[in-house]
Amino acid sequence: MIGRRAVVSALALLPLGLVAGCSGDAGSGGGTPRISAIPDQDPDVLTEREESLAAHLADVLGLDVEYVPVPDYAASVSLFAAGDLDLVFYGGLTGVQARSQAEDAIVIAQRDIDEVFTSIFIANAEAGIAPVDDVEGLTAFAGTRFTFGSETSTSGRLMPSYFLSQAGVSEEDFEGEAGFSGSHDITLELVTSGSYQGGALNSQVWNSAVEDGTVDEEKVVKVLESPTYHDYHWSLRGDADERFGDGFGQRLADAMLSLHETDAGPAILEQYGCERLIPSEASNYTEIEEVARELGLIG
Repeated sequence: MIGRRAVVSALALLPLGLVAGCSGDAGSGGGTPRISAIPDQDPDVLTEREESLAAHLADVLGLDVEYVPVPDYAASVSLFAAGDLDLVFYGGLTGVQARSQAEDAIVIAQRDIDEVFTSIFIANAEAGIAPVDDVEGLTAFAGTRFTFGSETSTSGRLMPSYFLSQAGVSEEDFEGEAGFSGSHDITLELVTSGSYQGGALNSQVWNSAVEDGTVDEEKVVKVLESPTYHDYHWSLRGDADERFGDGFGQRLADAMLSLHETDAGPAILEQYGCERLIPSEASNYTEIEEVARELGLIG
């Protein structure tokens, strides 16, 4: 029997259409809030983190809370727009994309680290690229084999492309087509191995790898930490109160913003790489939306 966790990791093995069908018709809700997150890192790490949050929210809200894994960034956006996901942990760009398709959706929280998030530019040691002090130094990546993360990753593609453009480097200036690894940890692996000479990933994944001792500093060089920007956050569908009861959205926001004060909270927050969750709003992501439009990533 499935308890309050109601985690359905097996859904990851199903075709996308069946994932949506398992959770009921869009708009019905079924009394079970469904949460998800963009798949930006190792699936096992992601599942453990999201299961922990689902279990906590279930206990606080008195409802079953269902974690629904998704196969890629685009699926998280389309399922949210269709009403098959209610609360999603998005990167800045995917959050903008999702809210553009579900116009009543709101931003309810972000991690404390997301107010000043950064990307890390790295290079394979044999590429001969030394650390630089500012964005202008990114000209060193012109003519290199370069990989981003997911095509719609804020910290792994959108903002790195923006900072490269500030240095006068476009994606056409790389040797061959730019790569898209799909996740930050794979970007690190590809640059370390020499499959690509340069790459960009989010600072949280880089810092965690350094702390864990999994970065081979004889093979990969940290070239630059970017200027700061707003990034990850949780978006909630605008019909949440209608589906789960008046005041649900506020109760959910309160549960998340007080997470650090609970017994389970610190361990959950550690998995998200932060100390607490803080309020946020859609206007924090205006810059990201503008950059995305410049790069043609949203209409």
